[in-house]
Amino acid sequence: MQSNAIAPLNASFPVRLAVMVYELLLVVAVVFVASFAVLPVVGDLHAAWQKHLFQVFLLAVLFAYFAAFWLRSGQTLAMKTWRVRLVRADGQALTLKLAAQRFALALLGLGLGGLGFWWALVDRDRQFLHDRLLGTRLVRVPRPS
Repeated sequence: MQSNAIAPLNASFPVRLAVMVYELLLVVAVVFVASFAVLPVVGDLHAAWQKHLFQVFLLAVLFAYFAAFWLRSGQTLAMKTWRVRLVRADGQALTLKLAAQRFALALLGLGLGGLGFWWALVDRDRQFLHDRLLGTRLVRVPRPS
C-alpha cells in the first residue's frame, strides 16, 4: 500500500550554508549577552582556570540554545527563517542525548577545519558528517498554504 505522504526534501547545501551564516549572527549575540551577564561577577579572567571555566560556561550556554530549539520544534531561529528542520531519519522525536551528541560532533567537525561540514560535498545525500553518523537530517519545511 502506498502512502500519500510526501517525504520531506533534504535541505540543499547552499540553504544550509545560509542557515549557518545567519546562525552565526545569532550565536554571537547569545555569547555577548551571556558574557555581559557573567563577566561583572567573575572579574577580568586573569587566571587560566577562570578562562577555562568561562569557556565551559559559554559552551554550556550555546548547547542550551541549540538543544532548547532542537528539542522543542527542531528549528532554531535561523532554521525557521530558512524553513529548515532537524529531524531523525526514523521519525522519532529528538532526545536530549541525541542533541548533545550532535552538538559535540558538530563542534568537533568545526574544530577540525570544518571537516564535518565539508563532508556534505562528498556524501551521497549531501548530509553533514554529524547528521550521517547520528541518523538525523536537515529537511526543508513547506511554505504555509
